[in-house]
Formats: sequence, C-alpha cells, structure tokens
Amino acid sequence: MSQPVQPPNQPQQPFGGQPVDGNPHAGGPGQGAPAAPTGNPYGQQPPAPTGNPFAGQQPGQGAPFGGGAPFTPAPPARNNVLLGVAVALGAAIVAGILYGVIAGSIEREVGYAAVGVGFLVGFAASKVGGSNPAVIAASAVFSIGAVYVGQLIGISMILADLAQIPFSEVVGDHFDTVTKAWSEEADFMTYLFLGLGAVAAVGGAKKAG
Repeated sequence: MSQPVQPPNQPQQPFGGQPVDGNPHAGGPGQGAPAAPTGNPYGQQPPAPTGNPFAGQQPGQGAPFGGGAPFTPAPPARNNVLLGVAVALGAAIVAGILYGVIAGSIEREVGYAAVGVGFLVGFAASKVGGSNPAVIAASAVFSIGAVYVGQLIGISMILADLAQIPFSEVVGDHFDTVTKAWSEEADFMTYLFLGLGAVAAVGGAKKAG
C-alpha cells in the first residue's frame, strides 16, 4: 500500500523562534528572543533610600528651600549690666593691687600705671556689660577706688620697709596711720592720678563697645 506524499515546501519556523499559536510570549516575525534573566532579582531596581533627604545633592549646593545654611546662630548679647558691674569691681581690685605693688616697689607713683588701671577696668566691664551708661559710670568710680587702694598699698609697703615690720602688720594694726600718711602726702599729682584713672576707664569702655 503506498504512503501519501508530503507536499513540497512546507513553511518552516524562523531560527530561534517559538511557536506563535498558543504561546503568548512568542515574538512576532522580525523580533528577537526575550532577554534571559540574569539571576539577580535586584539588578533593575532603583537604589534603596538612605534616610538622608539631602544625600543626592552635590557638594556646594545650598539648603532645599534656598539660601545658605538653614540655621545661623545669633551673636551673644552683651547687655548684662549687673555682670558688667561685677567684672568692673573684680578688675578694679586686681588692678589696684598691681598698681600698689608697683608704686611701693619704686617708692613713687607713675601716671601711666594709673591710666592703665582705668583702661583695664573700663575695657573689661564694657566687653561683658556692653556700652550701658551704668557700666561706664561704675567703671569710672571703681577705677578711682582702685588707684586710691593702690596708693594706700604703696604707702604701706614703704612704711613696712622703714619700720622693718611685716606688711600685713602695717595693714592690719596700723591702717589708720597709713590713711593719715596719705592725707598728709596728698597733693595735686595724687588727685590727678585719681582723675586719670576715671578718664581712662571711660576711654577703655568706649574702646570695647
């Protein structure tokens, strides 16, 4: 019995293609095969968020709402009157002692030292308390007191040297003698140095303000 002859030139499937009928993923004529999976399920995903909203900005870019730094600290205020007066008092005590030691060591007063006392008191007080009139006035008054205390210390050192007794004994037991000696020895230059201290304090306060 003879077998049926196959018709010639049957249609062939394209090279590398898949059957179209019944295969929804088969490519049409002229389309290549789909890309094979790489095995990395995260290969095409976007980068994960880092939690920093500004991580993508380039160096030198400003804040997201414009301008430079988002917060600028305010300069410290210098208007504490009470603290300025306290600083003036402390500086006057220290400067007065130094002035007295210098005057007692050389056994005479120096105008530049009195000016330095006042300038130091006024400058330090105004640096802390600002240019408040109360601070400047306190600096001037304390400077006069500092120069006066310095003069008493200088006289006490001279009397202690002359009497060959300790300085502490002169100040503790014979302080009335020290003040009496200051009154008898006070002259125009003595009061001039007191005034120079006050003027220098005002100048130092204005310089700092």
